[in-house]
Amino acid sequence: MSTPIKTVQQLAFRAAQDPRFAANIGEDPVRELNRIAAESQIPDTWIYRIVVLALGLAVLVALVGAIVVAKTGGDTALNLLTAIGSAAVGALAGLLAPSPSAT
Repeated sequence: MSTPIKTVQQLAFRAAQDPRFAANIGEDPVRELNRIAAESQIPDTWIYRIVVLALGLAVLVALVGAIVVAKTGGDTALNLLTAIGSAAVGALAGLLAPSPSAT
């Protein structure tokens, strides 16, 4: 299997290099373009869901923990919980934001 096609330039290059591919586009362009689109989709794997759930729980635990520690007056633990929560929020943003090439 060749590399996935993500741009029109890549589609044109592959059609120019592969006569069978060009023939498939000529016979039924809709079917061939749908097949290309299906190849380039991100698979729905459970690992992404597990990671998002774990990071979301880390944010919630850090938030609740920071509130509890702030009420009791522990400065060192509050800084640690703030750092953990901030890192988890940053990781979630990085995971859920679309990549620049996907836009």
